[in-house]
Amino acid sequence: MRIVITGASSGLGEALALHYATQENQLVLIARREDRLADVVIRCRDKGSEVEMIVADVNDFERMREIGTDLCAKPIDRIILNAGVSVGHSGGVTPFEDFYRLFQTNFLSVHALLEPIIPKLIEQKSGEIVFISSLASHLTMPTSIAYSSSKRAINAYAEGLYFQLKPHGITVMTIMPGFIDSEMTQKNRFKMPFLMNTEDGVARITHAIKRKKIRYAFPFRFYLMIRIVSLFPQSLRDKIVNFTNFKKGA
Repeated sequence: MRIVITGASSGLGEALALHYATQENQLVLIARREDRLADVVIRCRDKGSEVEMIVADVNDFERMREIGTDLCAKPIDRIILNAGVSVGHSGGVTPFEDFYRLFQTNFLSVHALLEPIIPKLIEQKSGEIVFISSLASHLTMPTSIAYSSSKRAINAYAEGLYFQLKPHGITVMTIMPGFIDSEMTQKNRFKMPFLMNTEDGVARITHAIKRKKIRYAFPFRFYLMIRIVSLFPQSLRDKIVNFTNFKKGA
């Protein structure tokens, strides 16, 4: 199986690359930090996998479109769109530059890469597209407006692609994890509910992919709490959000 993974130099991307590094799989790993990516590539090759390393910044949209076109030279079995950033949790208005950069990385770069790849998958009549979203897409806290908005945009994009590509034999999946220990979450200065270690998080993600779960949110208790809160009257939701922000120190 030929698997493409973005954001593969650290965190979930690194762990996913190592999980899929077997003699049966050919990996294409994309990330901007060459030294970190090279280390991941070496470890994947040590596990017997054939690996192609592509150093690129996903915010370079023209480069992403070129990479997408080049990838189409061979069949693509699965692409995991994992690259993402956060601007942290803070009060006040997010500077436009940070908001724009976050949407570039978390949302716009996805279509730049997929634009040339989607016709290839349609031609193949097969393939899987996996979006790594977030539980934050279900409830936007005032301290994470930019991040939650970008992930909600990904959910909408993925949903539309699912309906568009299903008739062509292509599976589109959206994975929405809660807090997983990673380089991104280690910057948070508040207690993260239901925090999972990377190994457990990746095990759940890969299991969902194997079972072709169209939408998969976890951990379930955290997801259920968010869904229940969304059903509450607005006045009660206000109190819960205000209390949560107080606990964060926002």
